[in-house]
Amino acid sequence: MNATIWHNPACGTSRKTLAILEETPGVAVTVVEYLKTPPSADKLAQLYRDAGITPQQGLRLRGTDAEERGLPQADDATVLAAMAAEPKLIERPLVETEKGARLCRPQDKVLEIL
Repeated sequence: MNATIWHNPACGTSRKTLAILEETPGVAVTVVEYLKTPPSADKLAQLYRDAGITPQQGLRLRGTDAEERGLPQADDATVLAAMAAEPKLIERPLVETEKGARLCRPQDKVLEIL
């Protein structure tokens, strides 16, 4: 099975999720440091759709100005464009496999798609 993680090495939850992926037999992991290589708005839309959540649910509030900018109440296109332009607004970690996608907070959510 292939797994892609949109990862922030400074995030403990992201590191724990990556460890689960790396320790799972048969999983080939691709690590994308999303702060360096952000996903496009279209890719984010697909990931959130596959995870069964809205872009607003994938919005990082802690340590950002998302609330001051009104992003939690904004339409999907506005939120996705903001995330693509400023990847610090993306809640982490996001993981995608052939079984779907998950926002892995807590890290054990990744087990749902392995």
